[in-house]
Amino acid sequence: MFGKGSSNEDTNVDAQLNKPEWKILEKVATASMIEQRKSRRWGIFFKFLTFAYLLMIIGALMPSDASLPSVGGEHVALVSLDGVIAADLPANANTVVSGLRSAFEAEASKAVILTINSPGGSPVQSGYINDEINRLRALYPDKKLHAVIADLGASGGYYVAAAADQIYADKASLVGSIGVISAGFGFDGLMEKIGVDRRVYTSGESKAFLDSFQSQKDTDVEFWQSVLAVTHAQFIEVVKSGRGGRLMDDPEIFSGLIWTGEQALEKGLIDGLGSAGYVAREVIGIDNIIDYTVQPNPFEQFARRIGTSFSAGMINAASPQLR
Repeated sequence: MFGKGSSNEDTNVDAQLNKPEWKILEKVATASMIEQRKSRRWGIFFKFLTFAYLLMIIGALMPSDASLPSVGGEHVALVSLDGVIAADLPANANTVVSGLRSAFEAEASKAVILTINSPGGSPVQSGYINDEINRLRALYPDKKLHAVIADLGASGGYYVAAAADQIYADKASLVGSIGVISAGFGFDGLMEKIGVDRRVYTSGESKAFLDSFQSQKDTDVEFWQSVLAVTHAQFIEVVKSGRGGRLMDDPEIFSGLIWTGEQALEKGLIDGLGSAGYVAREVIGIDNIIDYTVQPNPFEQFARRIGTSFSAGMINAASPQLR
């Protein structure tokens, strides 16, 4: 009886499972299990991607020996100064000076080439680089530094080049622009027209003398011109000190004008025409060139730009510029 009863029960269960309702539940349960498996797989995949991304960030932030120049033999050390010279840009004094120090300190480097492609920029940053070049040249008297101007070696760019033992450029390079500029706009008339009242509060009667929304005073203009004149005189002294008797006796040299490489050679602003490769091969006598330029970390550069872009813009609008 036991066996017979069990058989009937099995038959009843099979009958229940074969009903449409159970078929639907079975499909739903199966689909749910499949979705859960897919969800787990995608979760693992995205966790792996996140982990890989974090590893890439850590790897980029960490210094790498692969970024250091190979110094296997006698060579010419190359450092590049490219772009506007400013504290918050790649062509800042700290970056350029770090490359120059490494280039001079390397025992296998027999000379240094500083390639310049810059319209100028901050007189302070340019001065820092100029001073460091003079210090390194005094520290390593047997290691010559040759500045090579590419498309543009103007104003602050030439301020830096003036510290070199020799300066070279292409015949079509633009060289010079030995002057100082400070530019802005005056909105006081516009403010009056549209009926906007500018309210500024200061402690110190001349604190807002560069405010673009207030009328200029003759005394303020005279004072600011004196600041620019002093900066210009410093620039002239640096050029005369660096170039010495090679400069032509021509007052136009310090007027802010700019010349081609051929004209600059005639005026004594440069010593010859040629590229970095030409200088290494024909002047120094070594074909092997190794780049010591410090490459800025992209993450640090991005963070610095985000943090300083607004304040830097306000400062640059008022500060004297070698350009």
